[in-house]
Amino acid sequence: MTDLTSLNHWLPAEQGPWHLDFERWPQAQAQRWRAVLAVGANGNAVLLAEREADLMLLQSAEARLQQPIAWKRCEPVAIEHWLGAGEADFRALSDVEDDAGLLGDSGGAATEELSALRLSEQASPVVRLLNALLYDALQDGASDVHIECTARGAVVRLRIDGVMSTVRQVEGAAVAEQLVSRLKVMAELDIGERRLPQDGRFKLRVQGREIDFRLSIMPSVFGEDAVVRVLDRARIEQSQGQLTLDALGFDGEERAAIRALARQPHGMLLVTGPTGSGKTTTLYATLAEIHTGQDKIITIEDPVEYQLAGVVQIPVNEKKGLTFSRGLRSILRHDPDRVMVGEIRDAETAQIAVQAALTGHLVFSTVHANNAFDVIGRFMHMGLDLYNVVSALNAVLAQRLLRLNCSHCSRTWHPPAELLDRHGLRDEGQFKRGEGCGHCRGSGYRGRRAVAELLKLDDGLRDLIAARAPMSQIKEAARSRGMRSLRMMALQSVVRGETSFEELERVTLED
Repeated sequence: MTDLTSLNHWLPAEQGPWHLDFERWPQAQAQRWRAVLAVGANGNAVLLAEREADLMLLQSAEARLQQPIAWKRCEPVAIEHWLGAGEADFRALSDVEDDAGLLGDSGGAATEELSALRLSEQASPVVRLLNALLYDALQDGASDVHIECTARGAVVRLRIDGVMSTVRQVEGAAVAEQLVSRLKVMAELDIGERRLPQDGRFKLRVQGREIDFRLSIMPSVFGEDAVVRVLDRARIEQSQGQLTLDALGFDGEERAAIRALARQPHGMLLVTGPTGSGKTTTLYATLAEIHTGQDKIITIEDPVEYQLAGVVQIPVNEKKGLTFSRGLRSILRHDPDRVMVGEIRDAETAQIAVQAALTGHLVFSTVHANNAFDVIGRFMHMGLDLYNVVSALNAVLAQRLLRLNCSHCSRTWHPPAELLDRHGLRDEGQFKRGEGCGHCRGSGYRGRRAVAELLKLDDGLRDLIAARAPMSQIKEAARSRGMRSLRMMALQSVVRGETSFEELERVTLED
């Protein structure tokens, strides 16, 4: 009787032995597309699937593996068998003696290994499912994993390139509850508390590197929703190579201005924007460029997202009493030349940062605001003396991340006349739009770049701000000095064919 589940039944024996590869083609990906990856002795790769060849999926797989892949349609019973075998083999190595010792913040604790090859044989289906979700999120370069409870179970969504996409439906309210409970155990949260929000963190080791995860639990109508923020320090370096301002996509004029500001002897450079807009990465790139070993650079962050050689980096630990404000006070007694504060969250931290900038230190920090001008309002709301703030402040950089048109499927496009008129343009640009392909997961976009507006303060602007002049007057004065708005910078990217009008509208507001 023919064994339909044998790889040799479907694939050439002379190219074998064949094996299923769930490391490069993750279990969650295989389950989603009902297709498994088989690799032969000579390295040839074949996708075994239930349906006829899917060109988009094939292109996506080839882009992921960076090699040609063949396609083979197989009986559903064989696919089901191989998927079951892969799920059984999807085990994460754990040398942790304590079952709950997965957390990286406890001193000397081991960190669980997350691998597509192993998950402990005692692990429950819920643990395997959660590990598959996290592993797939890392493979896809997701920044956040959302588990949203519904009446029938849960919906799992990933934020990739700043945009949400649904990847899985989890059937069963009990399974959804167990998923959230498992996350709570990993982050050492109270699994019995289901009525209040909770926050925590944990670490996993993937392919030899430690990855931090921040967990937020929020009660909802159907149970508890969970959001896991992925903080993959090594991915920044792998994707960008050397971390520099050039790699982040700033144009030449902005790069030159940021580098000049980063070499000032004292003062403050603030980077602002919404969560996930690349503020901290910009500061890391700036510090990496100016660090020559001649200055003492100290950072305080929550958490340390990227390790910089030769820089003293301090992680915030609020449970132990090490807050931004307390850490910053201690840093100033540690003889620094340049200081980076991960985020200015409160008036005390802002006051200390301003005083540090006024007493001969160069301070870098981030603050949440919609644009460069709103930062002034934030400091006023905190009750700081405006004269001291403007005396300390050298510049404010407000930035966003724009998705770029996919280089594989973007085509020349002629926008309608009314759209061009609304933006004050003529049909003379290199307008392009992505059509969607396997390389971009059908979205039409692949990769992102930073766009920014830079507000540099001079004596005239400082006088206007300290005198509490109307914001319209301050904006007009800044623009007369050559400041270009976020909208203007993003519009230039549209004209060059780098992104679309839809992305422009999604990311920036009209001036």
